[in-house]
Amino acid sequence: MVYRTRIKYTAAQKADIWDRWQRGESMTSIGRVFDRPSSSIFNHLSSAGGIRPPSRRRSQLALTLSEREEISRGIASHLSLRTIAAQLGRSPSTVSREINRNGGLEHYRANQADKATWDRAHRPKPCKLAGSPLLRGIVARKLKSNWSPEQIAGWLKRTYPRNENFQVSHETIYRSLFIQTRGVLKKELQLYLRTQRAIRRSKHATLKRDGLGQITNAVSIRERPASVEDRAVPGHWEGDLIEGSNNSYIATLVERHSRYVMLAKVVRKDTKTVISALIKQSKKLPTELYKSLTWDRGKEMADHRRFTLATNIDVYFCDPSSPWQRGSNENTNRLLRQYFPKGTDLSVHSQAKLSAVARQLNERPRKTLKYETPADRFNACVASIS
Repeated sequence: MVYRTRIKYTAAQKADIWDRWQRGESMTSIGRVFDRPSSSIFNHLSSAGGIRPPSRRRSQLALTLSEREEISRGIASHLSLRTIAAQLGRSPSTVSREINRNGGLEHYRANQADKATWDRAHRPKPCKLAGSPLLRGIVARKLKSNWSPEQIAGWLKRTYPRNENFQVSHETIYRSLFIQTRGVLKKELQLYLRTQRAIRRSKHATLKRDGLGQITNAVSIRERPASVEDRAVPGHWEGDLIEGSNNSYIATLVERHSRYVMLAKVVRKDTKTVISALIKQSKKLPTELYKSLTWDRGKEMADHRRFTLATNIDVYFCDPSSPWQRGSNENTNRLLRQYFPKGTDLSVHSQAKLSAVARQLNERPRKTLKYETPADRFNACVASIS
């Protein structure tokens, strides 16, 4: 059995992890960047409850490293503490405490003292709930009544408008729940939150309820090659489902280079049906003209690995709630509503009807193509590989 060495993330890597998490990337996607499992990323994030720790800053009143070096030189020159303090523009008591805390006159070293002071300052500050058992009890009772932190904060402000001791922000409540090292609110109270998640999610991340976004081994659109981004190379597609009444759907596919459209009849929205329809549709094209597919985070693509294994086509997933990342597909879906209005039953249309509609769209001149038609642009690509 091969064991991986335990990785110790650098400050830059930790910052990158938090940046990606705040953008809404999944732990699996972040772990892939560092060649580590999602559990490694979870362990790093969970210590802070999924809430990025604030950047540490030195107080403007604190002694600087250059001032400590002045103190060290003053000691070496056998200057009195009052003389050293006068040169720095500090009080003698400040200089005295600094020396006594860091080894005394015989062992004081500027660099060591500066590092020791920074380390001593690295301790969590008590939050408002920690210092008020009564307020903490009120918040806990309201959470058990299934109130959200925002509702609790708003109710407290309205109930005690002139007493700030009985007011607390919803962010403080969230932080007290998710950062357990604070030791303020019990972890069990997280169960009363609507999401019931273990750590705080980014506001840009997709919701996990009702299966939304539950895509395993998803490759982010951010890992898509640059050649796909600039649309210079044909063969890269965007896909989606449009929905009608009675749970009816149509799969829409748009080629990024030519804006060529393909439509596929889909009987149901489950992943087995959708993947099978996409595999069948892919067989109609030369492999050179179908290299990748970009989709949103809908659970109909949960079995995307079967699609890739059957077709050798890479699948990339958009960031949560980012439809503009499939701009060509979104624009095409709006055009399709001319033929398939919202609220109509899409199951009544045959595959032949869908192909006829796609043909009409492909024969329309497009301004973005300088009024060339998608069909002409796509046929030129076909001819080039023949």
